[in-house]
Parts: sequence; C-alpha cells; structure tokens
Amino acid sequence: MVTGLSLAIAGGMTSCKKEGCTDSAATNYDEKAKKDDGSCILPTPDPVGPTQGAETKTGKISADETWTSNIIYTLNGKVIVESGATLTIEAGTIIKGAEGQLASASALVVAQGGKLMAEGTAEKPIIFTSVLDNITYDQKVGTNLKKTDNEKWGGVVILGKAKSSTENGDTEGNIEGIPASDGYGKYGGADDADNSGIMSYVSIRHGGISIGEGNELNALTLGGVGNGTKISNIEIYATLDDGIECFGGSVDISDALVFYQGDDGIDLDQNYSGTISGFAVIQGDGIGTDEALEVDGPEGSTYTTGKFTLTNGICKTEGAKGTPGDFKSGAQGNVTNVTFMYTGADKKAIKFRTKFDDATACNHKSDAYKNLIDGNLTFTGVKSDADIDVYDGDNNDPAICTQQLTDALASGKAKVVISGSGSSYDYKTKFSWGAAANNGELN
Repeated sequence: MVTGLSLAIAGGMTSCKKEGCTDSAATNYDEKAKKDDGSCILPTPDPVGPTQGAETKTGKISADETWTSNIIYTLNGKVIVESGATLTIEAGTIIKGAEGQLASASALVVAQGGKLMAEGTAEKPIIFTSVLDNITYDQKVGTNLKKTDNEKWGGVVILGKAKSSTENGDTEGNIEGIPASDGYGKYGGADDADNSGIMSYVSIRHGGISIGEGNELNALTLGGVGNGTKISNIEIYATLDDGIECFGGSVDISDALVFYQGDDGIDLDQNYSGTISGFAVIQGDGIGTDEALEVDGPEGSTYTTGKFTLTNGICKTEGAKGTPGDFKSGAQGNVTNVTFMYTGADKKAIKFRTKFDDATACNHKSDAYKNLIDGNLTFTGVKSDADIDVYDGDNNDPAICTQQLTDALASGKAKVVISGSGSSYDYKTKFSWGAAANNGELN
C-alpha cells in the first residue's frame, strides 16, 4: 500500500534538479548543473580588426573616397583628387610612392576644387613615404632608409584658388612638377578663403624629384592654397628639393619640421601672404642643402600687397653647406622671434638681395634690400650666430657700385638686429612622433 506521504516524497525527489550555468563557453560553466539559472558569464570576445592588405592607386579620383589604416596604399604615377571630390585618409594610414623619374614621378595631387582630409594623431600619424621604405602596419618608422635617402618618389601637391602673384600680371599659374598639358596643374585665383581640406600630423618622407631646371616636385607643394585650408603638425623628412614651398596663397601653417632637405627648407614665392608659426628647419651636409629659408615677393603686377609672416621658428645648420636664409625678389613680410643657429664653425650670413637700376648712380631698385630699408620687410626678435649680408643680384654692376653695397650692408645691419630673444620653439617635443625623432636624429 502506497501512502500519500510516500507519493509526496517521491514527487519531490524527481522534480529537484541542480541549477547553475549550463553554457560550456561560459567562464563559470558547471558541468553538474542540469538547469540553467541565468548566471553564465561569457568571456569578452577578442576584437576582430579589419583584414590588412595592400592597394595600388593611379589616375583620377572623381568621387569621395576613404583610405583606411589597414591598407598600405601605393601611388603609381600621379593620383589626382579632382574638383568636387574629397579624399579622406584615416589616422595611421601609410601611403608609399612608387619609383619614377621626371614627369612620371609618383605624387598625390589635390586639384583646384578637390579636398584632402588627412587628420592623423601623434599616436597614429599619416605617413607618405617610398615603396623602398620597409615601414609596415602600425609602425612610425622603417629601418632601412635614413636622412640622406631622398628622391625616391615625388610628393604631395595641393592646388587652390587663393591669390598668387604669378608672372606677367597673371592671377593663375601652372604648378611646377606637373606639365601644363596634363590639365590639372592650375592654381591661383581671387578667393583667399578657399578650402582645400585639412592636413594634420602628416609625415612626408624620402621624396622630391627634379623634372628640369627650376621645375621640381617638392615634399609638400602648396599652390594658391587659401586660408580655409588647415595645415598643422607637418614633418618633412629627407627630401630632394624644398621641404615646403608656397606659390602664393594665404594658407596658415602651424607646427612644421623640415629635416634634411636637398634645397630649401621653407620656400615662399609669388607673394605668399599667410603665417607660418612654430617651425624648425634642420639642415645638414651630404644632400645638397641650400637655404633654410628662401623668400621671394610678387612676380607679376597683380596681388602685390600681401605680406608673409614667419614667427617662432628655429633654423639650425648642421655642417658647412647650408645657409640660414636668402631674402630676394622683392620679399615683403615679417620675421618675428626666429633663431638662426649653427653647429659648425662655418657660419654663413643671412642674405638680402639688391639690384641697381642705374649703373652710374647705383640707385637701388625694388628688391628685398629696398623693402628692408623701407619697412616692408621687418625683422623683430631675431637671434643669429652669424651676421647679415647684402649682395648684388645683378652681379654685373661696375666697381662704382661697390661703395653703395658697403653702405647698404651698414644700413641693413641697423634694420636686422641679430641679438634679439629668438625662439624657444620646442621642436623635439612637438615632433617626438616623427621619423627624425624615432631614428634618434632630432638633437
């Protein structure tokens, strides 16, 4: 006979199951649990990054495009961002230029009306370099190319619609390094607020190509770029020609380092009227270095009133080849709190060019020296280890003008006091993220 109590006990025994986590993927999985109680703790999955790869770019970009940091891009010849298109480059992206000489050299060109949005960070800079550079994903520097390795590809060219004083009274020109027949080298106009995009925390390395006499691709070429464009934290490392060259335009540049250029560190032409603030040019022997600064004024009869500003900068010459600056061709603007320094014994002068329009009376005609005397070219707070020099740009005036040159030098020294406060710009800290610092070369 089965009593009610016995049935109740039996029923209770059959319905009692051990509760716990029954998911074997959980960190607290209980193999003895028969009933899941909702307590399972699943591990956080490892992040799955995008697949790394490589991609070659060539020709025209006519629609918006984004380059991502998981891809190493190769520029094969010219890559042109056309009018109306925007190229966005993610922080940490590496772009390598293919080898090529003369007009076939590789380069990224942002044509008038196009935009480049290249915003890196100190942790993830955007790097333009050569295909010969063994740098790879998530690296800030390769191991096989150094400061004297240049001319391995072309460079970056940005063309805008801002005012530029080009030759023969023209308001537009065709940029150096791009044949006019290609149709995308035009720059200049009347819009000083023109916007070609953003460049920040960008390093351009091992470039520069000579196409012909006075016709080169620089590391960074800015033609008629307007002040709606934002450029900051730019490193130029080991380039054949100029580090940064501005052909007119009004774009402002903040925090720029040019390290071991083959020609000029910063070259201002065609009445560039923007401001470069916080900069350093470190130049040395072995690569044909010319000037840390080369500054020219207007070339034509239009847009002749603009003035450049160079402020809070250091121009350092390591070795005997480079000279600190050459102000010529009607240079007009302001140099404020700039230090010119040398590590070697051969300390070359800061140069100012004059020309004479009368071989008998030796009258100074319009040039950098005359602008210096007239107050259109000013130097404030300049500190230099070496003196200044005034030279004859014609180089063919008779001996009667020798005294005028001597007098001009005395007048120039009165205008350029080289014992000022100079600059305290801390380029070593500012560019600790770049190639020069990571190669242990930024002294």
